[in-house]
Amino acid sequence: MQQKPLWAEGVADAVGFLGGALLGYWTGHWLGLDIFAEGYGNSAIGGILLVGIGGGLGLQLARRWHRARAGRQQEKP
Repeated sequence: MQQKPLWAEGVADAVGFLGGALLGYWTGHWLGLDIFAEGYGNSAIGGILLVGIGGGLGLQLARRWHRARAGRQQEKP
């Protein structure tokens, strides 16, 4: 039985989350939403939502990519 390299899964998760969060941040910035605005106005809440959604989607994409890659390596003789 082959043990899964957990560090590779952790790195893939971290890169996916960070990439998605940054994409959400820059999308919000492009739309005029400021995550660092003073108080919790609509602009700040919208920016926070986009960063959270982007990070979550990036994490899920990274996990799917990692699982697909691991599956292809197991199929090789």
